[in-house]
Amino acid sequence: MRPAEPFVTGRSAVEPEVFEVVFKSMASHPFEISTDRGQTAVERSLAEIRAGRPVLVQGQGEAVLVASAESLEPELCQRLAPVACGRPRLVLAAARLRRLGVERTQAGVICCPVIDHGRIAQLALKLDARIDAPVAPAAALDEDALELMRLALVLPAALVVPVDARTLDASILRVESEAVRDYRRAKARDVKIISRAPVPLEGASKTEFVVFRGGEGLRDQVAIIVGSPDLAGPVAVRLHSACLTGDLFGSLKCDCGDQLRDTVRHMAEGEGGILLYLDQEGRGNGIANKIRAYKLQAQGYDTYDADEMLGFDQDQRRFEFAAEMLAQLGVKSVRIMTNNPLKIEALAKAGLDVVSEERVMGRPTAENVRYLASKRDRAGHYIDLDPLAALAPAHD
Repeated sequence: MRPAEPFVTGRSAVEPEVFEVVFKSMASHPFEISTDRGQTAVERSLAEIRAGRPVLVQGQGEAVLVASAESLEPELCQRLAPVACGRPRLVLAAARLRRLGVERTQAGVICCPVIDHGRIAQLALKLDARIDAPVAPAAALDEDALELMRLALVLPAALVVPVDARTLDASILRVESEAVRDYRRAKARDVKIISRAPVPLEGASKTEFVVFRGGEGLRDQVAIIVGSPDLAGPVAVRLHSACLTGDLFGSLKCDCGDQLRDTVRHMAEGEGGILLYLDQEGRGNGIANKIRAYKLQAQGYDTYDADEMLGFDQDQRRFEFAAEMLAQLGVKSVRIMTNNPLKIEALAKAGLDVVSEERVMGRPTAENVRYLASKRDRAGHYIDLDPLAALAPAHD
């Protein structure tokens, strides 16, 4: 009887007995790609939600299927009904409930004995909707469902269906409740530099773009280093949330494009500085919801009322990861250029020394005067009153 042939690996021969030992070791200690299964499950669940597929959230001895109300289809409603082992419910954010006539400071749930697509769409999406059933306080898993919606940049309204997890197909993505709650905190400082290169700009020829990946949702964030700022002293810094309509297309509805270009020009003409261009479109609501809000503004609502009708609070943004970006660039002290008190507070809270503040005012126009006044009056932004008064529409 011939001896067993060795397994050939390409570089050396491995005897069968050795291979067997290695195989058994791998089986008892399987290779894991992720060092944090919870965070990985949350990130994968965000992709599922944006694709219109439900995910399973487990915690506190309960399991629920969670689906985005905005992408819910009649066919999915029909398939969810047979697997429910408790009463399905529609979870709405407090802001949306207030717009539906129910005064709330916390999220609430509306029972859905029948998963009626038309009713869910009406309550979650329509302007003329009215509450048609009692509103109960949201439980922990309901809050988790809304957090997933916000992280996925869809409307904060979710269908939650209690299920027996053992009966579900293995293809359903599963995420632990605790991982959802910890996600933002865990990702606040989880950013790293991916690439950097000089990119000369008009009016600022010495400029370097530094791309970070991380923060919430593994999106890319950019630090634009203008000139040669002295990192040993206070650095001129602006946190600029991306605004596709204003920054790129020159929308007249805001002053974002002016703020962006004026800040870079100011830094180039001075001692340099760093502008953080953050992927936080629409005050953190995402471009789709921003355009929804613009449609409501065209119907007469101000920027904050429009967001509230969609279910969003005044500002969804977080700035902890922005502070971490500055720290990785070697910045310890800042001269912040902003009108927003939340940005000042966030950098100071993160441990940066905020030595001064400078206002950044774009051009007030007839189209953006109401927007600027709303930011001043409702969000406490430091905006000069006089230019707005000259452009304010006359009242009969």
